[in-house]
Amino acid sequence: MLLNDFFKIISIESGEKYIINIEMNAKHKIYEGHFPGNSVAPGVCLTQMVKETVEHITNQKLMMVTGDNIKFTAVLNPEVNPNVIMKLSLKTKENGLLHADSSISAGEIGFFSFKGSFEIKNS
Repeated sequence: MLLNDFFKIISIESGEKYIINIEMNAKHKIYEGHFPGNSVAPGVCLTQMVKETVEHITNQKLMMVTGDNIKFTAVLNPEVNPNVIMKLSLKTKENGLLHADSSISAGEIGFFSFKGSFEIKNS
C-alpha cells in the first residue's frame, strides 16, 4: 500500500473528471535504490497510485484486470516535482468492470497516463 506513505492525497475535486492534488514523498525508501542522488518514481508505483486512488474514491478494494494503454512520458523526480495533479475519469462498463482513464502531471509536464479496467474484489 503506497497511499499515505509513497504519496498523499491532499485534495479531490469531483466533476466530469476528478482532479486530485497529490504530494509525493521524496524521502520514501524506494528512492534509495531508484535511484540514489537522482530519484525517479517507478512506473509500477505510478500505476499502483492510480489503483489506490480509485479505491479511495470508490471505497472498494480493486484488482487491475487490464492496462490497455500505459505511457510514461517524462521522469517524475519527487524532489523536483513534489506536488502533482492526477486527473481521473471513471466509468462502469456493461461487464461490471470499472474503467479508469488517468494522467499525472505538474504544470505543462505530463509524466504518466493510464487507461485500464478494475474488478471489484469481494472480501
